Amino acid sequence: MSVEKNRRGAVRWFKTSQGDLESAVILLENNRYAHSCFHSQKAGEKAIKSVWYLLDADPWGHSIKKLIQGLEQVDLKAHNKLKTLGKCAVLLDRFYITTRYPNGLPELTPEEAYLEEDAKSCIENADRILKAVDRFYRR
Repeated sequence: MSVEKNRRGAVRWFKTSQGDLESAVILLENNRYAHSCFHSQKAGEKAIKSVWYLLDADPWGHSIKKLIQGLEQVDLKAHNKLKTLGKCAVLLDRFYITTRYPNGLPELTPEEAYLEEDAKSCIENADRILKAVDRFYRR
């Protein structure tokens, strides 16, 4: 692929990650904590995937931690700049499945299981990832 096409694809993924983070905030404001956590995870995932697309690589999976680790094989410079996000990635990865399905937790629905603090923490960690990816693009 051309460098310009890679950049356009990366921008689309990054803009979508920003929209997911904005949705997470709206959901938090409306007491939809599980959904806010999920959208925060998606925001972080899509932001990291945007880096993969910029590098003309094909990301696989939904684990933010694994996507960051996988960058080591794709572009060492990108990996080194983003590997400090590991803690944010692990925190968000825990919210990928259990926030969506009523059988993800015993005897609880996602809306019963997640709290305002969870949503705030997820938003903060996703925001850190998006800001780090934005800084990566600006360099």
